[in-house]
Amino acid sequence: MNSSPPQNHAAPNSHTESQQLQAVEQEQEDESHRLLPSSASPSSEAVLIKTVERNEDDDEEAAYEAREKILIGDFELDSSNSSSVPPFSFKKLWLFTGPGFLMSIAFLDPGNLEGDLQAGAIAGYSLLWLLMWATAMGLLIQLLSARIGVATGRHLAELCREEYPYWAGIVLWFMAEVALIGADIQEVIGSAIAIQILSRGLLPLWVGVLITASDCFMFLLLENYGVRKLEAVFAVLISTMALSFAWMFADAKPSTKELLIVQSRTIDPNKKGQGFYGSKQADSIGLVNAGQYLEEKYGGGLFPILYIWGIGLLAAGQSSTITGTYAGQFIMGGFLNLRLKKSVRALITRSCAIIPTIVVALVFNKSESSLDVLNEWLNVLQSIQIPFALIPLLTLVSKEQVMGVFKVGPTLERAAWTVAGLVIVINGYLLLHFFLSEVNGLLFGFLVSAGTAAFIELNSVGAVYNHTLWE
Repeated sequence: MNSSPPQNHAAPNSHTESQQLQAVEQEQEDESHRLLPSSASPSSEAVLIKTVERNEDDDEEAAYEAREKILIGDFELDSSNSSSVPPFSFKKLWLFTGPGFLMSIAFLDPGNLEGDLQAGAIAGYSLLWLLMWATAMGLLIQLLSARIGVATGRHLAELCREEYPYWAGIVLWFMAEVALIGADIQEVIGSAIAIQILSRGLLPLWVGVLITASDCFMFLLLENYGVRKLEAVFAVLISTMALSFAWMFADAKPSTKELLIVQSRTIDPNKKGQGFYGSKQADSIGLVNAGQYLEEKYGGGLFPILYIWGIGLLAAGQSSTITGTYAGQFIMGGFLNLRLKKSVRALITRSCAIIPTIVVALVFNKSESSLDVLNEWLNVLQSIQIPFALIPLLTLVSKEQVMGVFKVGPTLERAAWTVAGLVIVINGYLLLHFFLSEVNGLLFGFLVSAGTAAFIELNSVGAVYNHTLWE
């Protein structure tokens, strides 16, 4: 009985000591977590990031799953050598080929094919040097786009929403949507033309538009099974394009000598036997009648070149249409920060482009020449929209607060801005020439619009570097 009181006093004391010990351990654990960013290896940080609980609704609202992101710094880093870089891995490089396929589609969409047909029919091989340098400049811009995505983990639309003032972000979003709709009209019309060619004219243009819209949704359903499945579809479509155009290249048998010495020779525009170059057909050639001209010149054979052209055009249209819809989800979600499910967002972005496309198909269904003129106007629209994506990209990739240690160096920055300046100046000159020759009455309106666009761009760039100007 005498031992009871000491036991009653000892129990609270031991309980108090255990609480104090737990508090000390908790403080030590908190201190280790506070020191983690400066002392932990990238692999441990990646583990912590992976263990963060995610809301299922956020997965539905995201344009891509978190598990689909590729971690760069998942290797063990020696704390005594913090300047180490990840070892090169072909396996990890292969994981990045999917975005590469998506970017390559931009060079082979129906709008580009329309411009290539016109340039080749009128100028022959004389502009191949320009094509080479334009491709090199495009590669530089694509590398910067990839750089900003890898360094920040966010795409350009998200960064513009975060770094630009609200009104500037809305302007950039509107311009991006206009460019997307214009490009989508070209892509869907290109697929519809291909379907019309392959059906020998049995299916009208508007039916091809509906087919393209429906199968685009079917392909996008593959995204529910992982973005890698969608990338595999792109790889198949691009391979189909490559085989089709290589087949036509072999049938045409162009002169290797003329391809290699385009800068050292003069071109006789009256010389015969050079395909459509220098002929009356060059004035009207386009996506609609290119297959007919190819068939007339190179004949049918075992596989008629008309159908080879149709298959290549269909693959180009389908791949670019799916890519456009996919990009539209990023544009709308990034600029407006919409919290929508993928299916709803895809339906909205697809409807924004498909409705005007159906109207265009119904209006221009019976006029091939008018359809090609429409494609040319859409190319003009695309060239007007280029600065609204190019300038924000170069501005943000040069900003240390956004890129950190991955900010571009002064040499690369000057080279990128030089390329951007050349593109904008050349496009501006060509637009001015186009409006002067085609629509004289709109010259004043074009100059006002160009000046307004330049004012918005310059002020937006200033807003990124100094937000206090807009407060």
